[in-house]
Amino acid sequence: MRKLNVTVWDETEGPLGPYPNGIYKAIADFLEASGEFGRVYTAAQPQPEHGLTDELLENTDVLVWWSHLYHGDVDDTVVEKVRKRVMDGMGLLVLHSSHAAKIFCRLLGTDPGVLSWREDDEMERVWVIDANHPITHGLPEYFDIPKSEMYGEPFGIPAPDELLFISWHEGGEVFRSGCTFKRGNGKIFYFAPGHEAFPIYHMPIIQQIIINGVKWAASPKFESKGPRHVTTSPETHRKSKG
Repeated sequence: MRKLNVTVWDETEGPLGPYPNGIYKAIADFLEASGEFGRVYTAAQPQPEHGLTDELLENTDVLVWWSHLYHGDVDDTVVEKVRKRVMDGMGLLVLHSSHAAKIFCRLLGTDPGVLSWREDDEMERVWVIDANHPITHGLPEYFDIPKSEMYGEPFGIPAPDELLFISWHEGGEVFRSGCTFKRGNGKIFYFAPGHEAFPIYHMPIIQQIIINGVKWAASPKFESKGPRHVTTSPETHRKSKG
C-alpha cells in the first residue's frame, strides 16, 4: 500500500516574513521531514496553470492551500479543476486567509472575506473543542500562539460538519479557527492560524496539527501510522496574560 502524495500551494514564490523560502516551502519541508508521506510537491500561483497541471492534480491525494492577497487572480479554470478533484475524493487543507480563496468559497457556497479581523501582534489562545478527533489527537485542552493576527466572528461559513478549534484573542474576540467539511467524496479542513508576519508554521504543535490534518483528509486507502501525539512545552501551554 503506497503512502499518500501531498501538494502544497502558495500564491507567491517569494519570501514572506520569517519564511525566507516562502510559506509553501516551509510547510512542504516539515511534511517531508515527518516521514509520513510519499511525495511532497509544491506549486505556486505565478507558475503556468498556477502550477496545478492535470498531471500534478491526478497525482495529488491531499492539496494544502495557502493564499492571502491575490484570491481574485486565480484562474477560474484551475479552480474548477481543483473543485472536481475534491468532489472525486482529493483532500483539501485550507489555511489562514484562504477562507477567501475561490476554491474554498466555491466548495462551501460562501462569499469571500466574511469575518472580522485586526492585524495586531497579540496572543491567540486556541481551544481544542473535540479532543477525540484524529486531527486533535494528543493535544492539550488549549495552546497559545504568542503573536497572531486576529480573526473574529461572525464568520460567514455554513455550519461545519465538525468544529475542532475555537480561538480567543486578547481583544476578546472568538473565532471558529478549525473546522471540517465534506463535499462529494472529498474532505476539507480549514485551519486559521498562520499569518505570514509571524513564525506560526515553525511551531511544532502547528506542524503536527497540519500533519494530522493531511492524514485525516486523505482517502482511507492509504498507509498511515495514525495521528501524531503532540508534546507541548511550557511556552505552548502557558497561563494567559493579565
